[in-house]
Amino acid sequence: MTTEEAGPAVPAAQRGSWTSFLKSIASFSGDLSSLTAPPFILSPTSLTEFPAYWCERPEYFAAIADAKPGQDRALAVLRWFISTLKDQYTTRNETMGSEKKPLNPVLGEVFYGIWPDKNGRGRTELLVEQVSHHPPITAYVIENKSKGLRLVGHNAQKTSFSSGAIIVKQIGHAVLTVNETETYLITFPRLRIDGLWYGSPYIELAETSYIVGGGHITTIEYKGKGYFSGKSHSFKSTTTAIPGQGGAGPREVIVEGTWHETSKFTKGGAGSFYEASGKQEETTPLEWTSELGESETRRLWFLVAKGIREGDFELASREKSRIENEQRQRRKDEAAEGKTWQLRHFDHQESDPIYEQLGRVAKLVPPSEDMYIFKGNWPSAFATA
Repeated sequence: MTTEEAGPAVPAAQRGSWTSFLKSIASFSGDLSSLTAPPFILSPTSLTEFPAYWCERPEYFAAIADAKPGQDRALAVLRWFISTLKDQYTTRNETMGSEKKPLNPVLGEVFYGIWPDKNGRGRTELLVEQVSHHPPITAYVIENKSKGLRLVGHNAQKTSFSSGAIIVKQIGHAVLTVNETETYLITFPRLRIDGLWYGSPYIELAETSYIVGGGHITTIEYKGKGYFSGKSHSFKSTTTAIPGQGGAGPREVIVEGTWHETSKFTKGGAGSFYEASGKQEETTPLEWTSELGESETRRLWFLVAKGIREGDFELASREKSRIENEQRQRRKDEAAEGKTWQLRHFDHQESDPIYEQLGRVAKLVPPSEDMYIFKGNWPSAFATA
């Protein structure tokens, strides 16, 4: 590929670096997350903020607790999960013209936010901590205390290049607890990032993810244009009762549509299931205090984000390099002193019994995964926000 072939979406001054980046991707055999992307393709947002997308429909999150246990609640969990996908995977295209590479968080980076429920059913609170840098792993807890809802999970990404696209395998899972008595296991879809040759990357979800709990299993199949509905971002979910686990309701419920627009019942129900229209609730980050620390995401990356948003890529690159070099030095100093980084909000555990128990229903591979246990130490700033 020549610089002239890099695509009209690539700024003229950046076409050389974009072409070099594409060549590096195509010839790289390891995890692509270690490669440095050209500044114009960077997002001003760190991966530490991405769990916020799970919170932008607080009314759907709260509705899980209000739903009748069994099939109704399983479908409420599905509706909330589908509602998180649009902004999570299409928002950069809509606001910045194409998918952007998020900033790779530093170890110990944190983000805290709140979302009031406009229907007066409590508020959704979010706490995120970067618990590993190599490999990058983000742990988070989402909670609506008044509704007895808590979701704890962790995400990591393993990226590779195949057939002209970047393939992102999302590693990790989340466990949703309702009133401390009912649990749901949630796994994540695989991502395919296309449009690279034109400098206009976009995300398509692929393969299958699962929601298992409440006596039911929901299998969500993701396909691109032309498979189910003839539209991009298509999905088909099938919810069935788990034999011997008390699941009640129709034998099978199928929902089909597009996760960024609309979906409807095609079996076991009637009418619309979810419509993505309407304004998503915006994050209300906690006002910075010394308690939150210098590693709070937006404070840490402020100048980098400023440079990206204003097109000052020299500032963005300089500040990004400064942060990364400081982190490398901290790790060297810790190693020299025989110290290891202590996590602030989570404890690591080698296996998750809930994943193993519920994952057997979906025959998940791998059959076991590690987990991060939330210590319960919400910053006092949440109480005064």
